[in-house]
Amino acid sequence: MLRIRHEVNGGPEVLFAEEVDRPEPGVGEVLVRVEAVGVTLPTVRKLRGSGEPVPLGGEVAGEIVALGAGVTGFRVGDRVAGLCFTDAYAEFTVLNGTMASRIPDSASSVDAVALVRSGLVARGAYEAARPEPGESVLVTAAASAVGTLALQYAKAGGAARVVAAVSSADKADFVRGLGADEVVHYGDLGGPYDVILDGVGGELLGPAVRALATGGRLVAFSSGGGTVEAYELLLRGASLIGFQMRAVATGRPELYQRWQRELWQLRDAGILRPAVHGEFPLRDAARAHAAIEQRRNLGKVVLVPR
Repeated sequence: MLRIRHEVNGGPEVLFAEEVDRPEPGVGEVLVRVEAVGVTLPTVRKLRGSGEPVPLGGEVAGEIVALGAGVTGFRVGDRVAGLCFTDAYAEFTVLNGTMASRIPDSASSVDAVALVRSGLVARGAYEAARPEPGESVLVTAAASAVGTLALQYAKAGGAARVVAAVSSADKADFVRGLGADEVVHYGDLGGPYDVILDGVGGELLGPAVRALATGGRLVAFSSGGGTVEAYELLLRGASLIGFQMRAVATGRPELYQRWQRELWQLRDAGILRPAVHGEFPLRDAARAHAAIEQRRNLGKVVLVPR
């Protein structure tokens, strides 16, 4: 089978394709013939990280072709989506059964990777902020896969004012089409805001904290890091909250499964509309990574093995 990996850290150019044996599912795992892979910003950043290169994870969707020992609730032929922490960029991969959920007949595998992980992160980050109806919400990285769905969650949750922060003006019409009432750029976030969902981090984290209203809550869910002056939080009586989907998936699997089911219900009801920037052949993983690094993507970037 075909697999994409890297031997040294760096930019998209370090990725290469190789032929390897198909993996076997272990206890509690399912083997999936991959039909779509969601490329995420954390994975793109991890490629440039320090330390030893690690397998490329991400969300995958496809058909179960084999079951490991102890798997219940699934059978060969089921179409599933889920988080894969190792070797997601491949024609076949293994998923832990607790991380997998069925894809409705009405949806494609590309639909699934555009919705599931990004929707889970968007929902989890929004709920972590303890939003109240009538509040103002700022979403950074608003044109990203998570950001597009976070905008929609905020609108559906009763926010009085939803503001999208983007890196360039050419993304403004796109995010307005997904429900943003206003659009701002990273150089001037405006404010104050009751809730900020930050998918950028790094140098934007400080200005984002300073854009909080009194008693505001900022949820940081990106892999960009960043530092905050404690005095800025004290000055506003504000809170900084960290959110990571993996902690929910591994620590509260029953909640993770319930959220996945509800995502599809919201999609079928027309409340959530996942956006797909483009589909790239698996061998073109470097081009997919470059689209995200260069902040060109409007919505989800997807790899399609076949």
